[in-house]
Amino acid sequence: MPLAKERNTIQIGDGLNREIGIKANVKIFAGALVVNDAGVAAPGRTATGLVAIGRAEQTVDNTGGADNAQRIRVRRGVLGFKNKSDDLVVAADIGKDCFVVDDETVAKTSATNTRSVAGKVFAIDGDTVYVDFM
Repeated sequence: MPLAKERNTIQIGDGLNREIGIKANVKIFAGALVVNDAGVAAPGRTATGLVAIGRAEQTVDNTGGADNAQRIRVRRGVLGFKNKSDDLVVAADIGKDCFVVDDETVAKTSATNTRSVAGKVFAIDGDTVYVDFM
C-alpha cells in the first residue's frame, strides 16, 4: 500500500561508507580489500563464498577477539588494487568481473572457481586495477 502521509525513512550512512563487525582473530589494515565472510568483515583472500564490499578506511586489530567484537568502516566505490602479475586483468576486461586474490590484489580469473568475485573492472592504470564495488 502506498504512503498516505510523510514517513521518516532512516538513513544509516552516506551510501559510500558502512560499518560492519569484524571476523574473530583478524587484523584488517587501512586500504585493504575487505570481504563479507558469513556476515563479518575479513581481509580479502583466495576463497569461494566471500562477497567483496570495498576498502578498509582504518586499521582495526581484532586479534584475540570474537566475531563482531570490533567494527570497521568500509568504503565502496571505484577503488584501485594491485593486478596479479601472472593472471593480469587487461583493458579488454573492463566491465567484466575480476577476482579477489588477497587483501591488496585482484586477478582476471577465478583460478578454476577458487576465488570470489571482487567486482567489475572499471579501469586499468599500469599495475593498478580500478574495481567498482557498487
